[in-house]
Amino acid sequence: MTEGRLPGSVLLPLAYRECRQIAATHGRTYFLATRLLSAERRPAVHALYAFARMVDDVVDRAGRPAVAPERSPAAEIDLIERDLRAALEAGTDETGSVGGAPLSSAEHWWTWEADQRPRTLILAAVIHTIHRYGIAAQHFWTFLDSMRMDTPGSPTFRNRYASLGELREYMRGSAAAIGLQLLPVLGTVVPVPEAEPAAAALGEAFQLTNFLRDVAEDLDRDRVYLPADALAAFGVHDDLLRECRRTGLTDPRVRRALAHLVAVNRDLYRRAEPGIDLLEPRVRPAIRTAATLYADILHHIERSDYAVFDHRAVVPRHHRLRVAAAEFTTAALRGRFER
Repeated sequence: MTEGRLPGSVLLPLAYRECRQIAATHGRTYFLATRLLSAERRPAVHALYAFARMVDDVVDRAGRPAVAPERSPAAEIDLIERDLRAALEAGTDETGSVGGAPLSSAEHWWTWEADQRPRTLILAAVIHTIHRYGIAAQHFWTFLDSMRMDTPGSPTFRNRYASLGELREYMRGSAAAIGLQLLPVLGTVVPVPEAEPAAAALGEAFQLTNFLRDVAEDLDRDRVYLPADALAAFGVHDDLLRECRRTGLTDPRVRRALAHLVAVNRDLYRRAEPGIDLLEPRVRPAIRTAATLYADILHHIERSDYAVFDHRAVVPRHHRLRVAAAEFTTAALRGRFER
């Protein structure tokens, strides 16, 4: 067994560095938007992203043989929640102390085997972030509940959603909760509860965009994250989706259904947009950049004539950089005139 134990003063820089690398590697649009945030806020945003990504990776392992029953994906999510609850109940401060002692002293969690090192670092960073910014723990439990809905073997597992209402129940944890976690980090010019509806809507907008972009990949995993009643209204059913995946061609009925859901998605972006002005001025360009770039994925889907079964809609890097630069320049000019 290879173990590591580090004092909090050493552990936390390593933890945040790990989270930054995960965000840079797996969340290109997300990571680019964070570059517009102040250096002080970026590590917290990276920590929240890395935590969500870690749990999502656990879910993606579902269906593969587990090394042992206690290490199944469903059990792993339970373990993550147990560790997170235990550390939060112990309490931590900004120097990296839990319960008044260095992080490394909580041996049941902060002593790790070599293969658990990334998970330990991510949890260290996210716990520090939760306490530093006063993020409500409930948003993490809501998120984990939705991840259980994604996990075969969990009592709440689903791989189809009958209606938009059912899908939004899932997105409340998988997406809206992420927006609510971010709010205290970003800062608001109104009481946080006033900004929460728009933040939740933006999280759902991002998530639905992912679902529209990733129809084919999700279908390969026997999952459809589009409301069945909306698909059925256009004559779309599972067999038709599978035939589109097999041929790589988008049937006209599927094209019409996707066009309808793109319109639903855009409505979510419209509902979320006023909430950006409720954020602190210095973070608005970053969030506008993220919203613009994600919404641009919908444009790419439309321009491809909804060819989501033979390739994945991607916003080109040069366009992402141009949007980010424009937001930054606009914000700088606005700040100069307002002074």
